Amino acid sequence: MEIEKKYLLREVPENLSDYRYSRIEQAYLNAEPVLRIRHKDDSYILTYKSKGMMVRREEEFPLNEQAYLHLRDKADGRVITKTRYYIPYHRYTIELDVFHGVMEPLVMAEVEFATAEEANDFVPPAWFGEEVTFDKKYHNVNMALGGYDYE
Repeated sequence: MEIEKKYLLREVPENLSDYRYSRIEQAYLNAEPVLRIRHKDDSYILTYKSKGMMVRREEEFPLNEQAYLHLRDKADGRVITKTRYYIPYHRYTIELDVFHGVMEPLVMAEVEFATAEEANDFVPPAWFGEEVTFDKKYHNVNMALGGYDYE
């Protein structure tokens, strides 16, 4: 089960280079249910996500590079590229995504939780801006397939 909240940011921390990060490329094969392929650092993953906004089922399956590239050629919409920074915050990890290419200058943060109650009780840091968990425009599948302009 995946339980997460998404936020736009008021400001980006100045010291991002101090944090661990991953380079991510991802694309979508289907919107409902969500079928995503992802190249993250040295791994390749196929992900299934059920319907839902803050709480949904998520399952991941390993791919090899050849399978990933084959599926990427069949993906719909745009391929999303981003750098994800992992920022410790209390007992959580903020996953701060800096989008590249046509999605620049979009920057978003996600935080994952063990329970929906924990997510609902979460108090974000002051540098977070608007919560967009329930705004479909900011779900990656819609960003890839919807062609929204994020400038």
